[in-house]
Amino acid sequence: NDFPAMQSFVQRMVETLNVNDNRDRVSVVQYSRDPTVQFYLNTYTTKGDIMAKIRGLRHKGGRPLNTGAALQYLRIMSSRPLGGRSFDSVDAPASALKQMGVLIFAIGTRNTDTREMQKISHEPSYALSVSDFNDLPNVQQQLQSSVEAVIVEAVPESPTVPGTLSNCGICFISLTVFSTVDSANKDIVFLLDGSDGTRNGFPAMRDFVEKMVEKLNVGENNDRVSVVQYSRDADVSFYLNTHDTRDDVLDAVRGLRHRGGRPLNTGAALEYIRDNVFTNSSGSRRLQGVPQMLILLNGGRSNDNVDTPAAALRDQGIIVLGIGAGRSDKAEMQKIAYNSSYALSVSDFADLPNAQEQLSSVMGTTMVQKLYVVFLLDGSDGTRNDFPAMQSFVQRMVETLNVNDNRDRVSVVQYSRDPTVQFYLNTYTTKEDIMAKIRGLRHKGGRPLNTGAALQYLRDNVFTASAGSRRQEGVPQLLILLSGGRSFDSVDAPASALKQMGVLIFAIGTRNTDTREMQKISHECRCQFLSEHT
Repeated sequence: NDFPAMQSFVQRMVETLNVNDNRDRVSVVQYSRDPTVQFYLNTYTTKGDIMAKIRGLRHKGGRPLNTGAALQYLRIMSSRPLGGRSFDSVDAPASALKQMGVLIFAIGTRNTDTREMQKISHEPSYALSVSDFNDLPNVQQQLQSSVEAVIVEAVPESPTVPGTLSNCGICFISLTVFSTVDSANKDIVFLLDGSDGTRNGFPAMRDFVEKMVEKLNVGENNDRVSVVQYSRDADVSFYLNTHDTRDDVLDAVRGLRHRGGRPLNTGAALEYIRDNVFTNSSGSRRLQGVPQMLILLNGGRSNDNVDTPAAALRDQGIIVLGIGAGRSDKAEMQKIAYNSSYALSVSDFADLPNAQEQLSSVMGTTMVQKLYVVFLLDGSDGTRNDFPAMQSFVQRMVETLNVNDNRDRVSVVQYSRDPTVQFYLNTYTTKEDIMAKIRGLRHKGGRPLNTGAALQYLRDNVFTASAGSRRQEGVPQLLILLSGGRSFDSVDAPASALKQMGVLIFAIGTRNTDTREMQKISHECRCQFLSEHT
């Protein structure tokens, strides 16, 4: 009876994908006692063909339910709705898939074994549940957000990894799809409705914040937390730089007292937080590229307008998540939230634990909506033969981006003795123009190779507002360096200066490159070494 609901769910998920031979691919497998492949990843290359096939699926039937055998059979990643407890063991096959690098999401109903689902999933928060399959639309956005925010990062097992640039592309696969930048650290502000209408619900809000903080890795160089309470106006309980241990934050949270007051001015509170809490002096690391999150717990409709202050927070790259209870206005919460799927609701504050896992999942997969990428290419005499391979690599990377005026931007700089800007971040706003320019690049030539001077030049002339950088607005800035030799000058100070600005640096070198030099340049040793650029 539930199969049509599963079918509809898969259709809706496929609708969100960009299906073609070089982008997203889809496979569907049905199973009971044993699995049946409906179609493979390389069967269809258009969304229309896949949708037609899904609409034509027929329920397989059969028993028992051997999820373990089905997992063993799969050599692909599947987002699978499950309808009951598996008859066989899932431990070994699920573990084998994870070791292959397959990321597993699982959705179960009330008849499913929750612990089994968590064993199967990549991590427990990737195991979702619904009362029955008709409720699948309720978790679709959550699943989609998680899938879109996966990070893929290749870490070499040894200082030198022979390979090719095409293999090395795994370091940066789909920079916008796999998009969380440096999300190990977060600045999180909790904004609590402390008006007269939430007096009875306040202990539940406090408990909720406490449980959320218990999951964080609080520290000066890790997660930072602030709490603000508001009614007519906002009152900061503590700033992002007030406490630097989890115990201190928890003590402060446990000591919170309900503020009281009326009316409820949510708009003014949002504006206050933007101007006074998400600031450098209050401990915000927005300008260093650390994700900024605001979690709003609200129990009523705002007396003032929320549109402008909410938009201002979004423009600064602040991720707003809202949980509404009681008389909270759902439409208003969706306006405030970073996107509508980040606006959750509960019947009253006592039900906040029901939203905690969902919120934790979203916090763990914060999406970056914009990305500014600068490619710095070694154009010295030593890379003349390798230059076409570098060119092809940059083209493949740009293909994965969503280039336009309000999304991803690209710049390319070539260097040897000194740097030459091929184009700035604000030169082109379409992928076609950028691709045409990259195809037309000519090898610069020259010697010596002054990587340090090139990095300094980027800091002073490319990662600037006049050159199109929106670093000051919190848009992530990435530098991808392709180098074929050791630098003639020192890289230490300019690399450090870029990192202090919040620029995330990835470096790709060949066997002629100095390993330690590349590691100094890269952000936390995000570097890959190849036998040659070809």
